[in-house]
Amino acid sequence: MNEHSVHSAVGDQTPDRTEIYDEDGVIRADYVARIGAAIADRDTLLLKEHVGSLHESELGDLIESLQSEQRHALVRLLGDDFDYTALTEVDEAIRREIVDDLPNEKVAEGLEDLDSDDAVYILEDLDEQDQEDILAKLPFTERIRLRRSLDYPEDTAGRRMQTEFVAVPPFWSVGQTIDYMREEDNLPDSFAQIFVIDPTFRLLGAVDLDRILRSKREVKIEAIMHETSHPIPAEMDQEEAAQLVEQYDLLSAAVVDQNDRLVGVLTIDDVVDMIQEEAEEDIMRLGGVGDEELSDDVAATVRSRFPWLMVNLGTAVLASMVIGLFDATIQQMVALAVLMPIVASMGGNAGTQTLTVTVRALATRDLDIYNAARIIRREFFVGFINGILFAFVVGLLAYAWFGNGQLGFIIAAAMIINMLAAGLAGILLPLLLDKVNVDPAIASAVFVTTVTDVVGFFAFLGLAGWWFGLI
Repeated sequence: MNEHSVHSAVGDQTPDRTEIYDEDGVIRADYVARIGAAIADRDTLLLKEHVGSLHESELGDLIESLQSEQRHALVRLLGDDFDYTALTEVDEAIRREIVDDLPNEKVAEGLEDLDSDDAVYILEDLDEQDQEDILAKLPFTERIRLRRSLDYPEDTAGRRMQTEFVAVPPFWSVGQTIDYMREEDNLPDSFAQIFVIDPTFRLLGAVDLDRILRSKREVKIEAIMHETSHPIPAEMDQEEAAQLVEQYDLLSAAVVDQNDRLVGVLTIDDVVDMIQEEAEEDIMRLGGVGDEELSDDVAATVRSRFPWLMVNLGTAVLASMVIGLFDATIQQMVALAVLMPIVASMGGNAGTQTLTVTVRALATRDLDIYNAARIIRREFFVGFINGILFAFVVGLLAYAWFGNGQLGFIIAAAMIINMLAAGLAGILLPLLLDKVNVDPAIASAVFVTTVTDVVGFFAFLGLAGWWFGLI
């Protein structure tokens, strides 16, 4: 992300962080109110002084805190002082709302000052017609770069890469390279590596800036370059690309096409964003809320949640059918109806614990074919031990509650069975779904809950009916 480069003519005074955020890191209500009042008064001088110089992340937080009409007014009042990089820091719904309100000519002007990865991040959410119209208004070189990135599939390294980089031939000297960096105007604002390429742009290696600064001017680049550490294919999934950068502690990574030609670079700030995005996506999917964002309206939120609630309704009906098999048993011993939710609830919570750990381990590639058997055994014994411990607690509770020792024994046995089932379902179901190329974060939770409900009810009611002769 590039720093905001245009400051107000009034001055370059950037508001202190304590003026914007409280001690918990939440944007201050009085600051938002002050900016809102300036927007209402159309006080462009105050806005350009106190908003125009904000870091893009701070501006993004401010935009999300304002009302819809205030956001539009703020962008218009700031004019050329509005930093479009801030749009990469807000929810997709807010970003589209702001961009849709602006003329395409204005959006194109704003994108010209952005790094290519930030520009693509904004463009990819727009309708194809708006994309083409905005791209047509950009300079030819910039247009080609952005089109190339947009041609790569969504959520790949090619979409997230920055196409501005420094590349030199191997026969250049250190002195030539330094002079080039000093004199060339179209270089990225910041970079940590210089890439070495042949005449066809095939990647040969890289040189860190500190190595260049320590070498004499006459030394050839090929003498000090090193092989590029783990170049990333442009069509690699962004989560896998981020894991590579994280695993090998890279500050930046070269992105290459199918012919090993250098097409871009992934920088550490992009990787942090990708890791955060993927983690949020996994959490959302575990909760069955898809790509929902806080800025979504009621209709969008309902559309996001309804499908999985419908699936949950189906699984709840299945669990109810199991209960229905034992309706006569429950009528003869009402205590069963009181206690059976305990068995199902404990199993569901235990299954969710295992499921959460498993899905995260699969996402980070920490769980694979080599250690799966060991982890399955671990979860089996964890479920068994927890089952015994809680069987003792719940058995005593049932005895104290209803004065029936046999009932306490039955619920204890059912607890052990269901905790074992929960532990195994929590790891085996995600592994199975991952094996058949279904995202375990999406589908695992509802299936694990179904298993623990069905097994819990069947074990408890079945054992009770058999023991007491009620079946």
